[in-house]
Amino acid sequence: MFQLTFGKHIFQTKEDFELASDDFPDFAKAAMQFCKEWLSGKDTFVQQTSGSTGTPKKIEISRSQMIASAISTQAFFKTNENTNLLCCLDSNYIAGKMMLVRAMVWNSKIQLTEPKSNPLLELNDIPDFAALVPLQVEACLQDKSSAEKLQKVKQLIIGGAPISSGLKSQLIAQRIQSYQTYGMTETVSHIALAKIQPGELSYKMLPGVEFGVDARKALWVKSAASNNEVVQTNDLVEFIEKDSFRWLGRADFVINSGGIKLHPELLETKAERIIDSYFPNSAFFFFGMKDEKLGEKLCLAIESTDNNFEKPSKLQKELTQVMNKFEVPKNTFVVPSFSRTSTGKINRPKTIELL
Repeated sequence: MFQLTFGKHIFQTKEDFELASDDFPDFAKAAMQFCKEWLSGKDTFVQQTSGSTGTPKKIEISRSQMIASAISTQAFFKTNENTNLLCCLDSNYIAGKMMLVRAMVWNSKIQLTEPKSNPLLELNDIPDFAALVPLQVEACLQDKSSAEKLQKVKQLIIGGAPISSGLKSQLIAQRIQSYQTYGMTETVSHIALAKIQPGELSYKMLPGVEFGVDARKALWVKSAASNNEVVQTNDLVEFIEKDSFRWLGRADFVINSGGIKLHPELLETKAERIIDSYFPNSAFFFFGMKDEKLGEKLCLAIESTDNNFEKPSKLQKELTQVMNKFEVPKNTFVVPSFSRTSTGKINRPKTIELL
């Protein structure tokens, strides 16, 4: 039977959620309000997209789409009413809402905690199923007790942003059963999952998802979760098997430098270890800048307050040891702060405008 626990409070029915305290923090109020609306039979919900690659927009999502998504995830993981869930994501966004929907559709118990960097720190009951963003996973792994709790989570899905190669290595080393998600607000959370294991990530489509690619080889998907409408993405993919693919990067990020097409996200994975040795724990990305000779020249942006002017040139020299000559950035920009979306993703176009 569905049951939501928040601290010492337990909620099950619409009436329970109507009695939720006005003293609750905002994240809890948002969750309570959503559950109340769901249990009251509300059929349509307005959700804002993240805006990580364009202007954020509001879209309508139906109850049936969210139910379809929850059922698809259930079929993939073989969950049931005995599966205990954890919601440690902001339910103002689709990922948090879908954790609540899964509990209500699966008739399962769910714990609600503050969407902070380490949501497991003060948690006593280990969930069977949890969804975290990479920053939360990293924070949990840095604390011994939280890392031990994470190891006991039977099914961990990680979304919101791609995991780094360093985080991937830690998850594998600690034998944490985890999956990287692929999806978007328009598909109501994930529609494909990649088990985190040695080698390149291979995303497997969830049951009931139709898919293909356009002329650019950018993925399109269609499912009950997308209201049976085709959602055309800008994600370039390479199919491995009939229902699995490798993610190459975004079509709108591809750099055409002297006729050679470069995928920034693949370069970032390749260069991550060396960049981190010069600028530890710093965000970075590759991008193209207009160039008269090449059309676009490959550049690197690093978020850091380190003013050591020698580091960028030393970094560039070392990158030549692991990357071919076309993959080494022509210019490196070190800036104190990147532009970000409301969900914390790097807004590449706006950050580039600042350079």
